[in-house]
Amino acid sequence: MDTMRERFISVTSQLLEEDPRLALVLAEITMDGFRPAQRRHPDRVINVGIREQLLIGVGGGLALTGLRPVVHTFASFLVERPFEQVKLDFGHQGTGGVLVSSSGSYDWPAGGFTHMAPGDVALLDTLDGWTVHVPGHPDEAEALLRHASAAGDDKVYVRLSQQSNTAPRPPAGPGLRTVREGRAGVVVAVGPLLDNVLAATEGLDVTVLYATTVRPFDDATLRAAVGRAGSDVVLVEPYLAGTSATAAGAALVDVPHRILPLGVGRAELRRYGTMDEHVAAHGLDAGSLRQRITGFLR
Repeated sequence: MDTMRERFISVTSQLLEEDPRLALVLAEITMDGFRPAQRRHPDRVINVGIREQLLIGVGGGLALTGLRPVVHTFASFLVERPFEQVKLDFGHQGTGGVLVSSSGSYDWPAGGFTHMAPGDVALLDTLDGWTVHVPGHPDEAEALLRHASAAGDDKVYVRLSQQSNTAPRPPAGPGLRTVREGRAGVVVAVGPLLDNVLAATEGLDVTVLYATTVRPFDDATLRAAVGRAGSDVVLVEPYLAGTSATAAGAALVDVPHRILPLGVGRAELRRYGTMDEHVAAHGLDAGSLRQRITGFLR
């Protein structure tokens, strides 16, 4: 199976052939995969070098000309480093584009903490109007990338990962979809952590909801699930723990509830290790999740 990043290359290269409005802006990262596309479309495949603030500025500028920019690099260099440009060149200027990241929270541990961005979605939450997709499988990534690229002029963030579930889930709209039903609580699994959540909750009488689009947050589906399964809600996200706690709390503002937010911790893990070791260290492997979820549910 190809990775989400490999699928991004193939899908975006095809979309550049099909849509003359689409432009791609890179900062060296993944450039090798797009050299054939750059040879065919040198005016619409632009590599700015390792200049991430310029990366966003060029994307915003292309949007002002009427193009639909797809802007890509590692999450730490796409959201964190040029955050002021994201805020101004897209938000303040009223432009739209598609930011596509890779290696989000700990996907490439050998890169060190400079290449980790568990706070990316939380940071975008400080801005208005961003749609945020977190696919859990390359097939889901392809569908979301195609939709985002073909959209009008809205602001979209697509968070790709080296982690992947074993199988894609059929598309069912942008909100939460029900994977398993129960009556003793609700567990929301985001993107590539669904397999771990399903293994962790095997045999438990809980509803499992799955999200590949986390912003805007699907208030209605969460409220309905809580109405059927009770007031205990667990959020399992592949980025900073608690990122969606405010959104979930707002959805349930007039409903008595308890929320356990699980995700990447704030402490820096000062060992390279492997991606799976980082998953376990943050308590996001199936065994740790089961212990934490059963300890919380009443």
